[in-house]
Amino acid sequence: MTRRCWAIAVLVAAMLGTVACGSDSSGDGGSSTSTPGGQMVLATTTSTRDTGLLDTLVPAFEHTGKCSVKTVAVGSGQAIDLGARGQADALLVHSPDAEQTFMAQGHGASRLAVMHNDFVLVGPPADPAKVSHAGGVVPALQAIAHAKASFASRADDSGTNAKELKLWKQAGITPSGSWYIKTGQGMGPTLTIASQKRAYTLSDRGTFLATKNLDSKILVQGGQPLQNPYHVIVVKHSGTNVGCAQAFSRWIASAPTQRVIASFGKRQYGQALFHPDAGAQ
Repeated sequence: MTRRCWAIAVLVAAMLGTVACGSDSSGDGGSSTSTPGGQMVLATTTSTRDTGLLDTLVPAFEHTGKCSVKTVAVGSGQAIDLGARGQADALLVHSPDAEQTFMAQGHGASRLAVMHNDFVLVGPPADPAKVSHAGGVVPALQAIAHAKASFASRADDSGTNAKELKLWKQAGITPSGSWYIKTGQGMGPTLTIASQKRAYTLSDRGTFLATKNLDSKILVQGGQPLQNPYHVIVVKHSGTNVGCAQAFSRWIASAPTQRVIASFGKRQYGQALFHPDAGAQ
C-alpha cells in the first residue's frame, strides 16, 4: 500500500500541469477543444493486472483530471477484438502482429510504444527435458516436444499465446497430444496449473515473479525472440471516449509516468517488472 500511494502521489504532482493543458491533436489521431472527461474503457492484458501495475497507474491517472477508467483485463487478442467492435476506448496490449493488423484495418487512431518486459520459459526445477542446456527457446521447445514433457499453454488468444505459437512454428512443431495442456486461462492461473502438473510454460517475467507459491523456476531467458513490447492504442470508433483515450495515451507515455514504470517492482522483487519505451517505435 505504501509503494502504491507513493507512486500515485509522485504522478499526481508531476502530471496535474500536463493534463491541465487539455486535449489536442498532436499525433493522437483526432482533436478535441474541450477538457477530457467521463468514463473510458481500457482493455488491457492480464499481465498488467496480475503484476499490480494497474493498481498503481489507473488511480494516478484518474487523479490528474476528470476521466475515470473501467479496466477490462483479458488476453491481448480479446482486448483488440473489443477495440475493433468499439467496446473499448483505449488498449494497452502486447501482441505486435495483431496490433499492426488492427491499425491497418483503420480501428486505431494512434499507437505508441509504452514499455517492454520479456518472456521466460519456466518449468519444474528437475527440468526433465533438459531445456536449460538447449541453447535457446526454440531448441528448448523442440526438446520438450521430443521428450513429450508436459507443457501448459494459455490457449486463450492472448499476446503470450500468440508468442508461444509463433515460437512453436519456428521450432517446426505443431504441439498436440496429452502432454500439451490447454488451460484456456490467464497467465497467473496457467502458471499455477503448470506448477501443479510439473509442466513447462511460457510466461512474461513480471507475472511469474508476482505469482506466489510456484514450484517452478526460470529455465530459458534472454535474447530478441523473448522480447515483449507493450503499446497503447487510441481506438477510432464512433461513440468512443476519444478525449480520455488521447489523454491516457499522452499520460502513460509522459516522462513522469515512464519513470514510475521504470521503478515498478524494484522494491518488492529486486528488479523492475517493466522497462519504459516511450519514444521508441
